[in-house]
Amino acid sequence: MAKSPTSPLGRRQFLATGATVAGLSAAPALAAAGQQDRLQGQAEHVISIWLGGGMSQIDTFDPKRKGDPKKQTPGSYYDAIPTAVDDVSVCEHLPKVAAIMDRVTAVRTVHHSVIDEHAAATNWMHVGRPVSGTVVYPSLGSIVSHERGAISESAPPYVLIGYPNSSRGPGFLGAQHSYLYLTDTGRGPTGLARHLTVSRERQQRREQLLVQARRAQPELADRALRDYDAAAELGLRLSGPDFMRSFQLESEPAALREDYGGEFGQRCLLARRLVERGVRFIEVSHNLNFLNGAGWDVHNRGILDQHKLIHELDDALATLVLDLENHGLLDKTLVMVSTEFGRPPQFDSGGGRGHQGSAFTCVLAGGGLKHCGAYGQTNELSQAIAADPVSVPDLFATVHAVLGIDYSKYLYNGDRPVPITDQGNPIAKLFG
Repeated sequence: MAKSPTSPLGRRQFLATGATVAGLSAAPALAAAGQQDRLQGQAEHVISIWLGGGMSQIDTFDPKRKGDPKKQTPGSYYDAIPTAVDDVSVCEHLPKVAAIMDRVTAVRTVHHSVIDEHAAATNWMHVGRPVSGTVVYPSLGSIVSHERGAISESAPPYVLIGYPNSSRGPGFLGAQHSYLYLTDTGRGPTGLARHLTVSRERQQRREQLLVQARRAQPELADRALRDYDAAAELGLRLSGPDFMRSFQLESEPAALREDYGGEFGQRCLLARRLVERGVRFIEVSHNLNFLNGAGWDVHNRGILDQHKLIHELDDALATLVLDLENHGLLDKTLVMVSTEFGRPPQFDSGGGRGHQGSAFTCVLAGGGLKHCGAYGQTNELSQAIAADPVSVPDLFATVHAVLGIDYSKYLYNGDRPVPITDQGNPIAKLFG
């Protein structure tokens, strides 16, 4: 059939385009039709622990037979130990976590297609899908902020304990769903602290003047300006004593602080305090005190002191889970440990490991889930998935389901519908 003189499309192209448009229009309705069957938890918070660099699953939560870097024999770098769950083992440097694996599930079959690019993999593990040339997707934290909002007016919905990065941002959801970040656990966000030369009375006079100025200002039509105004107003609320008291870690028992460990552990302790204050989503980044010179990016000689990082994770994660439990917050709080990809069983020429996106481990704890120690199975060297694959959208859908968020819904970038999890499905077994 010849193309119409009034249209550049042929008949087949036109019909294909029409079907695509119809599918986009019908997608939200189809999602709504399946809402009655969706899984739904009752948790209120997420503490997301980010291990930048690529945690080696075969050396932590998915141990296999022992290898030998000197002989170039593939396998685990460390011995395995049993856990509180029968037939589930972890690395010998995770003894504290091993004792509480009945509250934990190591999801061993997470996968995506990025191998060599840390930034692309980091972005995928924060927004749940590959980079797009046309859409700036929101991060998981920003989606949770958008869907669940703030619990309290005296707390932000989303806090990042670590350095800011665009992959953690709100994308098309707008600045009001971005994060508040800090790098110093003892002081809190620098921008919220009142300068020593500014008294409380002086601050109050400034705020009263701002109220008067806003009354005289015409209503803002530009969305970016409204977002900026809302962010400034939130900053004023958070600079008060209620929220800033969260950062007084010295008020915690000395023994508990010691159990948490160093600065990374103190970040995890602060995360628990922020949950108590009402923060909805907290990312704790393990991007400091890299004791092996390379962090979780264990190429070459970086692997020699990898066990020191694993010990830090063991102290902080086990203490956090038990601390949340002791405060009656574990069922209300999902703890997630994630990383950009895993590591292959083979050793490189320097004795370290390369990158692997085909199968790696993320960890879930608490959140009211029915934990089983480990979910999914990899092959004999943790290099390929043998059973129960979990895509990144599936992992995100599990998080949304735990929080009672509809993981089948669509968000909107302007008039364009965008699936909230890129068609992910929760791990049904964890919901009992």
